[in-house]
Amino acid sequence: MKINQLSKLTNVLSKTIRYYEDVGLLPKAARNSNGYREYSSSDVDNLIFIRRCRELQIPLGKIKILIQVQADSSSSCSEVDLLIEQQLENVRNTITELSLLEKTLNTLAKSCTNDIVGECEILKNLKQ
Repeated sequence: MKINQLSKLTNVLSKTIRYYEDVGLLPKAARNSNGYREYSSSDVDNLIFIRRCRELQIPLGKIKILIQVQADSSSSCSEVDLLIEQQLENVRNTITELSLLEKTLNTLAKSCTNDIVGECEILKNLKQ
């Protein structure tokens, strides 16, 4: 199949597919006689895997590791477990940071009852 078909099947932009090839997440596509990239069903599976990992905010370097460990299906999945635990911790840290941001913005939003910029408590607080 051509890149446009792969894009539609996987819901990944053609530009992104080419990028994934360039950085080594996807193997370089075979080329047909007129130079167009040709993809197979395994490329569909790999790209869906990569897309799902990106939806989970897993960095590209970690996705490469997840792809590499699949080469030996009998090996321990401790590396996979560790990687997912690390990503979960990253998400938890982000949630904590966003919660603090929300509290700060909420405090700012409630700090001003004035109607003119010269007396705006929000602007005064942001200058401190």
